Amino acid sequence: MTVVMAAIVLFALTFVFATLLGVAKEKLRVDEDPRIGEVNEALPAANCGGCGYAGCADFAKAVVEQKAPCNGCPVGGSEVAEKIAEILGVEVVETAPFKAIIRCGARTCDKLGVVEYDGVESCVEANVVGVTQGCSYGCLGYGDCCDACDFDALHMVEGKPVVDYDACTGCGACVKACPRDLVELVPFKQDRMLVVACANREPTKAVKEVCKVGCIGCKLCQRFAGEVFTVDNNVASINYESYGGEETEEIKKVLDKCPAEVLLYFGKPDPEDVANLEEAEAPAGVS
Repeated sequence: MTVVMAAIVLFALTFVFATLLGVAKEKLRVDEDPRIGEVNEALPAANCGGCGYAGCADFAKAVVEQKAPCNGCPVGGSEVAEKIAEILGVEVVETAPFKAIIRCGARTCDKLGVVEYDGVESCVEANVVGVTQGCSYGCLGYGDCCDACDFDALHMVEGKPVVDYDACTGCGACVKACPRDLVELVPFKQDRMLVVACANREPTKAVKEVCKVGCIGCKLCQRFAGEVFTVDNNVASINYESYGGEETEEIKKVLDKCPAEVLLYFGKPDPEDVANLEEAEAPAGVS
């Protein structure tokens, strides 16, 4: 009899708890906005984190909740942004795509005071050692940024990383991979953008001892184009909010007067530059 009563009590308790759980499920249920799934389907599923979220699913939820912009996916670009905007019934605000630039333009032949290094061929490892080259601010040249890129948009050429801007999505993986913070994402308002390809903050004499093409902090760029250039801690930088990529008269003066070979254009080459290069490489007598 005791066993029967215990079984009845257990059955009753099971029924009560099951009923309570069913009621709680209905009362506490949070319906997910179906647009989250639609936005997630429109994304490229790269899960690169370039949008600032852990993955595509998190970004999709943030977009629907109006915590992230429709064009916040660097991999999908404008095509995906338009799809998301159509799902949400909003307009896309056009913004310049962010692409990677390298704050070091020194080739292998430009670096002075290079020390033979027999350790692991990794920028992170070499940076820990810290004595592999004279410049403690320059690119170490072991290609960690290239290895981190899932889109094959970075390649080592003459000891420095070169960006393939047709392939670059602006995901930011290369930024995270560089132990010296030499890779930045900047808004490409034009097909090519001017870059101060140096991050060395040492005084002029020290810079010249370790690199042939380092910024010497002379402030000529700031003098001619103060809205665009700022010199701080002996090194110049560009304000990309005020610089739109146009080669103004002020910019031309800076390029003409800069005593260091540190101002470089990153991006797709200008057609005129391509024509000049082809002409320079053509055999004598060929027009």
